[in-house]
Amino acid sequence: AAPIVSASGVGAGLNISAQTKLYEQTALEKAGCGTDLTPGGAGGVPRRAPYFCAGCPHNRSTLVPAGSIALGGIGCHTLALFMGRFTKGLFVNMGVEGANWIGLEPFLPQKHTFVNVGDGTYVHSAVLSIRACVAAKSNMTFKILSNNAVAMTGGQANDTGDLSSPPAIARQLRAEGVNEVVIVSELPETHKGVALPDGVSLVGRSELMAVQARLEKVRGVTAIIYDQDCATEKRRKRKRGAMPAPKARVVINERVCEGCGDCGKKSNCVAVEAVETPLGRKRRVQQAVCNGDMTCVEGFCPSFVTIEGGAPAPATPALGTAGNAAGVERFAVPDARVVDVGGGGWSLLVCGIGGAGG
Repeated sequence: AAPIVSASGVGAGLNISAQTKLYEQTALEKAGCGTDLTPGGAGGVPRRAPYFCAGCPHNRSTLVPAGSIALGGIGCHTLALFMGRFTKGLFVNMGVEGANWIGLEPFLPQKHTFVNVGDGTYVHSAVLSIRACVAAKSNMTFKILSNNAVAMTGGQANDTGDLSSPPAIARQLRAEGVNEVVIVSELPETHKGVALPDGVSLVGRSELMAVQARLEKVRGVTAIIYDQDCATEKRRKRKRGAMPAPKARVVINERVCEGCGDCGKKSNCVAVEAVETPLGRKRRVQQAVCNGDMTCVEGFCPSFVTIEGGAPAPATPALGTAGNAAGVERFAVPDARVVDVGGGGWSLLVCGIGGAGG
């Protein structure tokens, strides 16, 4: 039988079909989250929900104006599902991002959507979905999340090299019939002097929300290319000397901080953490995690101090190293075991938490 498609309004949750809801619920349960996209846990043990790295460009790029619909597919940006930034039930498999809107749009009161697409996915397949949406005369804005890396699989460069740069993608989108393209860049000065075709403009990342609010009113297919390097790749390049370290670091004066958390709300950054003090709960920037994105300073707060030319103090040596041998005796050393694999092969499982270059 044909699937049942009905619309009951996005604000109260979009009812796509019973099959889609079951699929979504199963996927969320497998990910260790409740069906309301919040971390859950059994026996009082909290689960660690996946989250963006500190300074990740998707912390900003996946935001949309209040009341707007947001779609997505498979990529680092999919973690926005756990942050309530996607319309439930409307994420799809890699490469067809936005194509589902062709069939949904006629049945919904909302006549525009934003669609998140990673630059790697755009290169290998999603450009075909954009072509289909242009042919269908759909009303939507694609957000090409250009982070200069295929971050899900190790940070490789895109296969097409310079043809994957934001200006090159913009030229292709216009050639495909996209009505207007805006490059929203962390460092717009890096594109100065680059010839852009008609219908393509360049702004700083602080203009993202204003650009989205304007493009929502433009008929047909439009596109935003959000240009900011992957934070984890920045961290790796800095360790290797391939990228300069940030010129400034941010610390929070805990005596001035009122603990409102606006810095965390503005940045969505895991480097901004709560800390208990004699004056109550405050906020702190974890320097070991911070990648220098600086979005946290956009919080409405006078407690931020910017330090130029400084560096974090050396971390306390780990237990058991030459610098900190004391206290190791507290930990029990497991007995060594010899495993007889019977001349066959064997597998080794190493558990840990990745991200941020770890």
